[in-house]
Formats: sequence, structure tokens, C-alpha cells
Amino acid sequence: MKVYFTKLNKDAVIPTYAHPGDAGMDIRAIEDVELNPHETKIIHTGIAVALPVGYELQVRPRSGLSLKTPLRIPNAPGTIDSGYRDEIGVIMENTSNEAFKINKGDRIAQLVLAKYATADFVETEDVKTIGDNRGGGFGHTGIK
Repeated sequence: MKVYFTKLNKDAVIPTYAHPGDAGMDIRAIEDVELNPHETKIIHTGIAVALPVGYELQVRPRSGLSLKTPLRIPNAPGTIDSGYRDEIGVIMENTSNEAFKINKGDRIAQLVLAKYATADFVETEDVKTIGDNRGGGFGHTGIK
């Protein structure tokens, strides 16, 4: 599927799949950023996209970054809607007690293209009368 993009910065790198068959494509920082302890910032990517209606890009953490660094994406998965045409930014949080530097060109997150459906909400007296009601939730079957 074709996804159109614009480089908003000369140093921007188009998102790429590391391996054939990967669901996520890596997206990179376009500048050096220092995150102070427990600080949250938007990391700029220099990329804007035009997605077709019915699709979103999900912004997800890279597993190695989550395992080996104190960086987290607090709103994961983030959503880039089909109507959004501005720069893709990745919200990053430093969960450590020490400053952490992101370098220009670092792979900071992955993007997953996903199809979605929209809902037409219809009010009803009691949703339990529609379809099957499995009953319970929030651990009602136990925690082990």
C-alpha cells in the first residue's frame, strides 16, 4: 500500500522495515535531545504522512529500547490519524534518575500501519440483552 510522505527537515529519514515481513517500521530522531530525569518530551522526526481514510499509524515502543534504556512511550500505542498532516512526533519519557541523550538518527519508535473501522453508537435500554453476555470482568475468573 502506498503511503505518501513529506520530509519536513533535510535530515529526516523515511521510516523503514528492518526485515521483510516485519509489522513495524523504524522511525528516527532528527535532532539530539537530552531528557532530564523523569522528563517527557516530544521527539521530532521531520516526517509528515498522508494516510488513506480507514487506516492509522500506531506509534509503538521498540523492544530493545524499552529493555536496554529508561526510555518509555507513555501513550503507547499512539495514533496518527488519517486526517493528520503535520509532523510525526514521538512522546518519550525518561524514567530514570539520570539524564539520557537521544542522538540525531537514533531509531526511537516503530510505526505499524493498521486498518480500523468506525462506530455508529446506538443507545439502548440494556446492552446485556444484545448478543451473548459473558458476565464479569476485572479478574472475575481469578488472578492465577
